[in-house]
Amino acid sequence: MLVINNLNLANQQNKIYQIALGLAIFTIAINIIEGFVSILLGYEGGSLTLFGFGIDSFVEVISGIGIAHMIIRIRQNAYDHKDSFERNALRITGIAFYVLVFTLVVTSIYNIYTHHKPETTFWGVIISLISIGLMWGLMYGKIRVGHELNSRAILADAECTRVCILMSIVLLAASGIYELTKVPFIDSGGALGLAYLSLKEGREYFQKAKSNELCS
Repeated sequence: MLVINNLNLANQQNKIYQIALGLAIFTIAINIIEGFVSILLGYEGGSLTLFGFGIDSFVEVISGIGIAHMIIRIRQNAYDHKDSFERNALRITGIAFYVLVFTLVVTSIYNIYTHHKPETTFWGVIISLISIGLMWGLMYGKIRVGHELNSRAILADAECTRVCILMSIVLLAASGIYELTKVPFIDSGGALGLAYLSLKEGREYFQKAKSNELCS
């Protein structure tokens, strides 16, 4: 009877790990689509915030690959520390965030100096609303899976999804305010908001690459 119960528990955990991996893969796919669409529409509409949001989505893809690898690893041994693949993914993601920060800050200053105004930020409103809805769903899905597996690593990943939501809120605020008011520099201000969040993320990724703390 004990053997049967242990087998059932193992099967249940395997199913939950499959769900966790599915959520990670879905996150990667969503960020790829979101990145392409945001970059294209941001470029066409002249919105730096939307364009930067798209670049950030591709940075999150690198992080997502590391997370998928982490889930496979902890499924085999939940007590292992980060391996070299995860550490490299963290470092690459951190570098990508710093490059994004530099690009957004320099371009924002240039846009402010040249009085650049986007043609439209309408698509920034639409994309941010869709992103907020999807990321909220993913975050709570990861929280539920993390609690069911009693996995601090998966719960840490769920917490990091909150940053994606914050970036979507910045995009929504900048795009919405500009679309309603056409006030100059709003779009550049939104891009600087993304740069601030990206700077914090980049620093955190480098810190976690150097330690045995949870990969997120």
